[in-house]
Amino acid sequence: MARTGLDACLDNVLALPGDKRWAIDKAHAIEGVTAYMVRSFDGTALIFALPVLFRRPLLSEIPLGVQGAAGAVALIIEQVKRKAGSDAGLEPLVGKGTRFPHQFAAFTEPYTIVASPAALASGLWHAGLRNFADPAGIHLLLGGAVPCPPDFTPGEISTVAETLSCFFEAVSAEVFSVPSPDLEAAFLATLDQQLLRESLPSRGLVSFVGDGSRLARRCTRFRCFFRTAGPEEQVNIPFTCPPGLEPCEIELPASNRTVTGLGVRKREVFAVAGSNAQGKTTFLEGIVAGMDDHAAGDGRELVVTVHGLCSAEALNCQLTGADVSMFFSALPPGIGGTIHAASGMASGSMYMAYQVQRAIARGAPLLLIDEDHAAPNLLVRSSLQTGEVTPLSEILCRDRGKMGETALVVAACALERWLPRRTGSCSLTGMSPRQSTAACSAGKWRHRWKRWHATCGVRDDVAGPLHVPGEMKETIKVPCRARNRRGFFLGKVS
Repeated sequence: MARTGLDACLDNVLALPGDKRWAIDKAHAIEGVTAYMVRSFDGTALIFALPVLFRRPLLSEIPLGVQGAAGAVALIIEQVKRKAGSDAGLEPLVGKGTRFPHQFAAFTEPYTIVASPAALASGLWHAGLRNFADPAGIHLLLGGAVPCPPDFTPGEISTVAETLSCFFEAVSAEVFSVPSPDLEAAFLATLDQQLLRESLPSRGLVSFVGDGSRLARRCTRFRCFFRTAGPEEQVNIPFTCPPGLEPCEIELPASNRTVTGLGVRKREVFAVAGSNAQGKTTFLEGIVAGMDDHAAGDGRELVVTVHGLCSAEALNCQLTGADVSMFFSALPPGIGGTIHAASGMASGSMYMAYQVQRAIARGAPLLLIDEDHAAPNLLVRSSLQTGEVTPLSEILCRDRGKMGETALVVAACALERWLPRRTGSCSLTGMSPRQSTAACSAGKWRHRWKRWHATCGVRDDVAGPLHVPGEMKETIKVPCRARNRRGFFLGKVS
């Protein structure tokens, strides 16, 4: 029996013959998934998704292999989006002619991530599993909306098919208009990030933040997550690794460019300190985003992090057989089992302890802790804390081996007990970090801390001298890397 209505309209479009530059990608047309036509809720728009193959031989045109091709595909997609508002043939992409075209704004939302191990921005059009290049050409999953026919008569169905055929031809023109040098540059930029990520372990690194990176983000209606958000256009200070932190110099594997920046090393404890709203969280978010590949202009193209990163936060969640023995010597009331297999509704600090131990047990290469989302009493000891809980700062001082092969990056405002002394510092002049010549000994650091307590009228509960175990007496560097005029401190505890 012949299909009617929406089904007949879809069949008619899938049967379009195409031309020498484009064709319906029937091999990847899965009805209801990658090939569909549905009415909008108000019944005035016909929303569609259709796979189309464009016969531009990208992989032979730029013979660099499949790896990195996502960068070139992303560049093509973004060019089509930019032209959608001015090219009449691309009107279906923006829902032109429908009653509420703003409902389809997500189709042309800019996107600066080329590839990601996470399932990000599933509602946006970007390079990925459905939009890719192979020896056959460039496969794109095209979506949009056209005015919905009232009755789906044969004449109305033919009109829809003709409109979409013109749409595919307009997209084809854009696909073939992107210059090869631009595609090659995007190809190489993505390949650089992917190959550098693969080589980080052999370099003894788990993350690299290149000089000139702009980490601040600007969220939009459709990109409200920091990993998918675009660059902040107002104040976005480029990152520069202070000389005191021994910047890494790396030759990018594909383009052979030489770049410098901050390298977070294996098994390293890296502290990010500073006052409120100085960019500590932004810095950590940049490291997380380093697991993704970014397009030119995103600002994070030179931020590369190995996959497998973990974070620990204070959450009230149910535990089932959780190991918290690294921090707890006894379980609090209401938690059953043992410290090696605790069960029950955990407090924020206990759940965070479980997350830290789980990351270490899994061999996570990097663990991030942000004070804004952490349990302070699991980071440093307070005067009210019992001996049943050992904070992370004491574990790092007494038995760094408990962290295994996991590197740690922690961001906090009050790191006096994490960084009891420093030998290098950096001041901020003209919104740029500058290495200071003044050295700060443990005594001077403590003097400043006590003077601050006295000024604020707060009693310093730790009256005795700070104890620095022998294995921790190597240099602790604390230069300053700024996001605004006051800046924040970056410190390493090797």
